[in-house]
Amino acid sequence: QVQLQESGGGVVQAGGSLRLSCAASRTILRINPMGWYRQAPGNERELVATIIGGGAANYGDSVKGRFTISRDNAKNTVYLQMNSLKPEDTAVYYCNLRLGAVSIWGQGTQVTVSS
Repeated sequence: QVQLQESGGGVVQAGGSLRLSCAASRTILRINPMGWYRQAPGNERELVATIIGGGAANYGDSVKGRFTISRDNAKNTVYLQMNSLKPEDTAVYYCNLRLGAVSIWGQGTQVTVSS
């Protein structure tokens, strides 16, 4: 079973930047989407961004223009560059990998944006 290891969360002031990384424990096919979701206390988990191996990406409305997802297929790793962070971006960020009908999740990494 593939495992996902996230890193890069932390505390940052509003307007700052953070970069999240998520590495898969084995080779992932380019066609398998990887991405990020987030969940704030009391809220449902929501899409942040997803990407397939060819580079086509999809973003949640609240992060468009501020966040950029990228993927290194050789390293089986997906990244999330987060700029112009806002307090409402505070959440646990989860890495996701879709293998057909199966969805694999990382353990989550906390991102806290102070005002």
